[in-house]
Amino acid sequence: MYEPPPGHEVVWETSYRGEATELRFVLESLGVRSKIQQFRGGWLLLVCSDDVSRAAEEIASYQSESAEQNTERPVVIPTYDGALFGVSVYAGVLMLIAVFMGRSVLGFDWSVAGQMQAGLVMEGQWWRTVTALTLHFDPGHIGSNLVFGCVFGLMAGRVLGGGVAWFVIVFSGALGNLVNAMLQPASHTSIGASTAVFSALGVLVSHALQPRSGPRETFLRRWSPLIGGLVIFGFTGIGGENTDVTAHATGLLAGLALGWGGAALPSDWLGNLRLQQASGAAALMLVVIAWAVGLAFAG
Repeated sequence: MYEPPPGHEVVWETSYRGEATELRFVLESLGVRSKIQQFRGGWLLLVCSDDVSRAAEEIASYQSESAEQNTERPVVIPTYDGALFGVSVYAGVLMLIAVFMGRSVLGFDWSVAGQMQAGLVMEGQWWRTVTALTLHFDPGHIGSNLVFGCVFGLMAGRVLGGGVAWFVIVFSGALGNLVNAMLQPASHTSIGASTAVFSALGVLVSHALQPRSGPRETFLRRWSPLIGGLVIFGFTGIGGENTDVTAHATGLLAGLALGWGGAALPSDWLGNLRLQQASGAAALMLVVIAWAVGLAFAG
């Protein structure tokens, strides 16, 4: 039988050191001094004899609160239709523009007509912030943006609906290009859907960060989506010789901002088929109009 030191008593006994350590931290945070002692394969939590009653009450209260949190109903995140159709249209647009660009359809140099050139954008050629999202250097460039864009776009479409998600992604990508143009010298040019791809990542992070009723979360768990998003950005957004890191960063930030608004929409709105169809059509029409204006200007 264990004999505690003079003036101390055992207030808790457990087979797990982690549990003993956790309870010790609880007591210490409340001003009750304690210490842990190993005994016959188990762990004992000791407090001063004068603090035994208070320590026992605090431990009981802490365990009661923990039990209530663990029995709370888990958060159910609704999903919506149209995600697969949305990424199909995205892939189709990129491939179609790649064919037009490669064959100089209608006699235009599609790259020159649609690339994001900072000086021209700041002079009022707004359409370049959109058209640049559909242009790519080579098969490897378009391939990577197809893969990551379809993955992030599919996930965003599931949580916001295909139409709303791509409306937000396209506008965020264009906004990211606009901010990039503001930050770069006039001669800076860039093309690629990667700005929109990172906008889609920002949309996902914003959705995951939305406050929801449910079990109480630790600080790390609450902000883990943002941490995860930054980690993904670090691995995929800053490498490569021709990578426009600023465009990736501005796309991510734009997606975070506009995605927050999209994620805050009522669920009955996101579940409305007409709203989803109208949003998707608006996103596609923005791309079509931007190219129409760009080609007309180039001609």
